Amino acid sequence: MAEYELDCMGEACPIPLVKAEKKLAELNVGDILIVQIDHSCAMKNVPEWARKEGHNVEIDEVDDGEWEVVIEKMH
Repeated sequence: MAEYELDCMGEACPIPLVKAEKKLAELNVGDILIVQIDHSCAMKNVPEWARKEGHNVEIDEVDDGEWEVVIEKMH
């Protein structure tokens, strides 16, 4: 199991979602992708997409208006 970080700070939709989708496709099952986001639109879309795809998702608010979306690749 490996852990990867994806810095999407300052990027608006749909860039963080596209980047997360592309990066997750490269990972192995069980790997963790941490997407760093500071845009509320991406904050909604990225976890929504990952859950719909069947992955485990956790959201940590690391600062005011900054989040880390932790996605565990399930398949």
